[in-house]
Amino acid sequence: MGFYLRTSLKAGPFRFNLSPSGVGVSAGVPGFRAGTGPRGNYVRVAGLGTTYFGGRAPTPTSPGSPPSMLPATHNDGIVMQELSGTPVQQLVAAHPSDLIGQIQTAAQRHLLWPWAAAAIAVLALCSAPFGLLLLVPGLPAVWWLWQRDIARRSVIVFYQVDDVPAVNYERFTTSSSFVSRVQRVWHVEAEGALNTPYQRKVNAGAAALNRRSPASMDLAGPPMLVTNIAVPSLHGKDRSMYFLPDRVIVRHGHRYAGLPYAAVNAHAQAQRFIESDTPPTDAECVGTTWQYTNKSGGPDRRFKNNRQLPIMLYGRLTVTSPDGLLMVWDFSRPDVAAALAEAIRRMR
Repeated sequence: MGFYLRTSLKAGPFRFNLSPSGVGVSAGVPGFRAGTGPRGNYVRVAGLGTTYFGGRAPTPTSPGSPPSMLPATHNDGIVMQELSGTPVQQLVAAHPSDLIGQIQTAAQRHLLWPWAAAAIAVLALCSAPFGLLLLVPGLPAVWWLWQRDIARRSVIVFYQVDDVPAVNYERFTTSSSFVSRVQRVWHVEAEGALNTPYQRKVNAGAAALNRRSPASMDLAGPPMLVTNIAVPSLHGKDRSMYFLPDRVIVRHGHRYAGLPYAAVNAHAQAQRFIESDTPPTDAECVGTTWQYTNKSGGPDRRFKNNRQLPIMLYGRLTVTSPDGLLMVWDFSRPDVAAALAEAIRRMR
């Protein structure tokens, strides 16, 4: 299938291979023991269910045009509602998983090699020229620590996906959302309704304000996850989503949680958005307005430098769960949000 990337995985000096007897590991540098490296996990996803080796399966659980939005620049008197959902710790408790525990442990491990490199550099400079001799044993030691850090901060997962789940995941990874590369993605962090005429007047006549941050999408997966498949991913500043064949992983800061697709709902809708920044070229402009409007929708002449703003048609993807997951993403093309929502629903 097209979503498979490799047949063996490497984490630092360790190389993992999948064989009929299980996941094998070998180390290519003297001084490393397999016991100090990452664990190997094998997950088989097929039409009859999901089988885990080296990890515990998660506990199963059971359109019209919206008002125009405007990015939050000034929000005097406007109550912004955080779109953060329930804390990640509660999601972990609702859906325990050994694999998520490994990812969380790996993410919390600190890097040692930068400290060693800095210490060796300071000692070499302070005791130059003879201190430069420290670089002879120091550089190999730093390289050794670098490889060790990579191994300690890696979680190995081999996936074998068959039957209908393989077809659905193939569609996910090769959908237009990830192949055509939408120009702009945003993570929507908070939203506030504009209730008074004055609030709407000074905010281009919008019905609500959004606080958003730039985001991106790719097939990379979590940084500490080393796997043999492409992983459709949405990356935000503080929050991210990673779509594996058997579950969705969500990140908030340095915390991770995993949810089965049966517990995840995805909804897409077209979103009229008053753009105050340079609009993306792949988005459709459906109208214009003024930064400061009068009752009729025209420009308020009492305000100087009253600029005309484009009304863009974006796509919004809202992902929720009964446990309180809430993540909202905007895309410069509505079809991308719709394709992602459909792909998530197919994985249920």
